[in-house]
Amino acid sequence: MDRLISNLLLYSNLGEDSILTKLGEIYRDWENRTCDKPQLIRRIYIQIKRLLDLSTQYGFNENLWQNYLTFVLLTNENSFSLTAERVGAGEGSVNHFAKGDFAVFCRLFHFDFAPLEQDLGIDCFTTITHYHALVKLEKHYYRAVSEKVQSLSRLLAAAKDENEFFTLVTDFYKAYGVGMFGLNRAFRIQNLGQGVEFLPINNTDKVMLHDLVGYELQKKQLVENTEAFVKGRPANNVLLYGDAGTGKSSSVKALINEYYDSGLRMIEIYKHQFRDLSAVIAAVKGRNYRFIIYIDDLSFEENEVEYKFLKAVIEGGVETRPDNILIYATSNRRHLIKETWKDRSDMEFDNDVHRSDTMEEKLSLAARFGVAISYSVPNRSEFQTIVKTLAQRQLTTPMDEAELLALANRWELRHGGVSGRTAQQFINYLAGKESTEP
Repeated sequence: MDRLISNLLLYSNLGEDSILTKLGEIYRDWENRTCDKPQLIRRIYIQIKRLLDLSTQYGFNENLWQNYLTFVLLTNENSFSLTAERVGAGEGSVNHFAKGDFAVFCRLFHFDFAPLEQDLGIDCFTTITHYHALVKLEKHYYRAVSEKVQSLSRLLAAAKDENEFFTLVTDFYKAYGVGMFGLNRAFRIQNLGQGVEFLPINNTDKVMLHDLVGYELQKKQLVENTEAFVKGRPANNVLLYGDAGTGKSSSVKALINEYYDSGLRMIEIYKHQFRDLSAVIAAVKGRNYRFIIYIDDLSFEENEVEYKFLKAVIEGGVETRPDNILIYATSNRRHLIKETWKDRSDMEFDNDVHRSDTMEEKLSLAARFGVAISYSVPNRSEFQTIVKTLAQRQLTTPMDEAELLALANRWELRHGGVSGRTAQQFINYLAGKESTEP
């Protein structure tokens, strides 16, 4: 195995601590008899445990070894895989080297562990290549990644040679991309001191736009702008503002489910991370995806100045915003920043030369969102329509309409008034009672 791995060229950047590299080192020591058997077994078990941990995290099943190798191929960002993501395989000399690497992976896919197992008296490789995983709740693993890896793994296992292997992998790169951006749809970030790291969100909300009752005009505006964006046409940053519980955040989250297969990805950031916006944009501007930088519940108090970082990123810096990035924000405030009557009279109070300078500076942030969509609290009739629609979708036992609406009216009086969120919470309450009643 170590000799096989040493023949990798484009995919040689596995990392010294990768499972594949460590297993190669173990095989080398076993073949050269430079390590006693108990120590070899211990080292093998360490890597098997790592493989099992990875498989649990991503929900792998059947042949964990082949799933792992497929995962390596789909997450390895190198000059070839990144080019294939942007423009496809094409015709070039680099394909010769890629096929050489894929010939290695073909052999690794069907590697014979039997001699090692027989010599050491173990059966762990036999077990992981004929694996039956425990059933796991979807929220406990990366289901989207799992499905893609396992599907491609089966195809690669059946590939007759490196040419077919090449076609399968490069087709995947072109369709979905490479690395974590290719396998996941939404991310958070953390600052490591030397740049930002993208953390996949495995349990994303499954909401779709048709799940949101009402607000048809608002959804239409949002879809038109987003479709223009994913198709490479000019599009605007979007601000969704209005009352709490009206579906602003759900509308944005639904977009990533609607347009994931069209290359849309979402990066959620928080107000305290605005200093990292430039680093985030630098990391993703060259990728073959469309990124929405999503900011939920955006607002600033009078003494907060983080909004200036956001203003500079949206428009105003020397470097223009890349075409594959937009900013979508939700807020309960139309103008985002708390305003006071003092802002209108800053000349008298703060000695500003021009009366409205402070006010204009604050309003200029909201003005940089080209599309502003208002979500207002539904009226009583609209609220009742939402309740009836959600009840039809979620309740297994139909309720009398008059009783349903009477209960809904009493619920909203105690739980924050009429809104889509209140209606959903009420239906969740009824559905929970259904599941506990005999």
